[in-house]
Amino acid sequence: MGTSRRISSAAAAVSALLLAAALAGCSAAAGPSAGPSAEPSAGTSAGPSAGASEPASGSAPAPTSTPAMVAGGSAAENRAYFDHVGTTLFASAASANGRTIIDSLAAAGFDKASMQVTPDTTSDGGSVDSILFSVKLGGQCLLGQRGPGGFSSAVQPALANGSCLVGKTRPIDW
Repeated sequence: MGTSRRISSAAAAVSALLLAAALAGCSAAAGPSAGPSAEPSAGTSAGPSAGASEPASGSAPAPTSTPAMVAGGSAAENRAYFDHVGTTLFASAASANGRTIIDSLAAAGFDKASMQVTPDTTSDGGSVDSILFSVKLGGQCLLGQRGPGGFSSAVQPALANGSCLVGKTRPIDW
């Protein structure tokens, strides 16, 4: 039962971080902006930016480009790509397990040695409600969650111990 509680605690901690990041984004968007706006996260669409001209009547909207990995980039610079990889994976495999998630991120170019993932089974062999996973880039972490609400992500500083996830994580030894 202790492992289940630790997994629940880890899930609650990361969920709280994701919620805090989402709320911070909402409050930042509500106030005046001193710099460029943040990129939209997976599952959202961005309207025309301020000052952008509307397409001429009858013309097709400009195609959106697929995000690409920024080699040597920060977690914030690679979030759109991380979101693209996660969204693509979970669109085809909504209940992907931890190994599938890590393998998908590694195939997309993220360094497996910098990843963490929570177990995908409970201590008594049941399936978990959500799986948390991360990629550490420099001093920041790309955090992802696959759960009942779908896929979500956030960028947060690495923990004081240098890791990204709190609680028990699964060895990535394949």
